[in-house]
Amino acid sequence: MRFGPVATRDSAGLIAAHTVRAEGATLRKGRPIPAEEARLLAEAGMGQIVAVRLDPDDVGEDEAAARLAHHLAGAGLTPEPAFTGRCNLVATAAGVLLVDPAGIDAVNLVDEAITVATLPAYRPVAAGEMVATIKIIPYAVAGASLERALDAAPHPPLRLAPYHRRRIGVVSTLLPGLKPTTIAKTLRVLADRLAPAGAGIVAETRVPHAAGAVAEALSRLAAEGCDLAVVFGASAIADRRDVIPAGLEAAGGRVEQFGMPVDPGNLLLLGTLGDMPVIGAPGCARSPKENGFDFVLHRLLAGLSVTRADIVRMGVGGLLGEIPLRGQPRAAAHES
Repeated sequence: MRFGPVATRDSAGLIAAHTVRAEGATLRKGRPIPAEEARLLAEAGMGQIVAVRLDPDDVGEDEAAARLAHHLAGAGLTPEPAFTGRCNLVATAAGVLLVDPAGIDAVNLVDEAITVATLPAYRPVAAGEMVATIKIIPYAVAGASLERALDAAPHPPLRLAPYHRRRIGVVSTLLPGLKPTTIAKTLRVLADRLAPAGAGIVAETRVPHAAGAVAEALSRLAAEGCDLAVVFGASAIADRRDVIPAGLEAAGGRVEQFGMPVDPGNLLLLGTLGDMPVIGAPGCARSPKENGFDFVLHRLLAGLSVTRADIVRMGVGGLLGEIPLRGQPRAAAHES
């Protein structure tokens, strides 16, 4: 691609580098220059304009963006029509975005003319939401560069994991001083979190803050066919031998991970009872503000496994905004 000034009378068929208006003639930036417009501008005294001349192997910006977008889009994603060198990928359903960072990096390293920007990996998205944009910076890109970009990602580095766990069971443990209004608010907040995923609370029980009671409650939720169980403790989990993990194990389940490098959200417990994932929610999960509970909940709702390694990797970017009035804020109160 050659970019620079040309004689206006010789510009017909080239691409206008800038929008130009004069004497009733208008050239649109990025559009081919009609012969009549070139003639009118030349007659109006405009001797030169800045234009783009494509080389034989160049691929126009829209075609290049569209080809790359179709190549990068995996299951659950679809490209929109390309315009001005840009092609957006959107989600076809609600779910969690999966990204292969190495694949995206490889494409972006090929040529400065080719760029791909995505939402962060594991971001919950709604149907129709834009998850990535492919932008060709100039008006065309060398065909060889486009082929290298396509080869740089042999498998689609972007795909969607749609939500499919929809039946959620909730256990709330009780201690003196825990108000019923607190539990009611907690359930409303959870229902709001679940709604974008098409999930809802199908079973809810309140039991004493004791391991045996938690075990019985979790067993009932599993027997009722819940896809996922969430336990809100009247007191935060302090150890793997505390009430909620002990209750999970007494029911025949297993603790997979206790604690996470996300704040707020450190005191989250993750386990399983048969095929049913179980989350021991941290206290901050009673708040609608984003916290570590969200990081795990949405992955599980999308049917993704969450391993210890996955949780460890959440530490980078895991320092979130403080939640007012939580039990153990980061900054200690100073006496005046």
